[in-house]
Amino acid sequence: MECWCFNSKNLHIYFSIINSLKNNPNSKRTPMTPTAIVNKMMQHDHFSQWLGIQVIEIKEGACTLQLTVKETMLNGFGIAHGGISYSLADSALAFAANAYGQQALSIETSISHTAKCVVNDVLTAQVTEISKTRKLAIYTIAITNQNNALVAAFKGTVLISEKVWEE
Repeated sequence: MECWCFNSKNLHIYFSIINSLKNNPNSKRTPMTPTAIVNKMMQHDHFSQWLGIQVIEIKEGACTLQLTVKETMLNGFGIAHGGISYSLADSALAFAANAYGQQALSIETSISHTAKCVVNDVLTAQVTEISKTRKLAIYTIAITNQNNALVAAFKGTVLISEKVWEE
């Protein structure tokens, strides 16, 4: 069994190699842009695709998404199921939180519905980052309709992992 012992000479070489890998623009550890992260997430998010979610804007800690309410999204009362606005907000939360480049997962969410949504309403989810630490972040998401009327208010907390998004 071979043992690698560090001394002042080979420790310097070791750190030189590590630093060159970190600084190599062709390395797999090149940070992904917020747009690239969201595109990768959307490729595997069949539910958001089914909802017809459109990404309007994405940047670190912020996101704007839209969808149009379809007849298949209505509940027995003839209005949009509450899960539609919840799902739009949840996707917006995920995209905004992950846009920093570290994988983040929601650990707590809540929503308050303030107005009904009907067929052909265009819903917009706008994310605002409230607080962010190394491990946790809190966001609010305002969901408005095409008349800019608030239809739901969403709050979400995410746990930020150490896993970095890679292409």
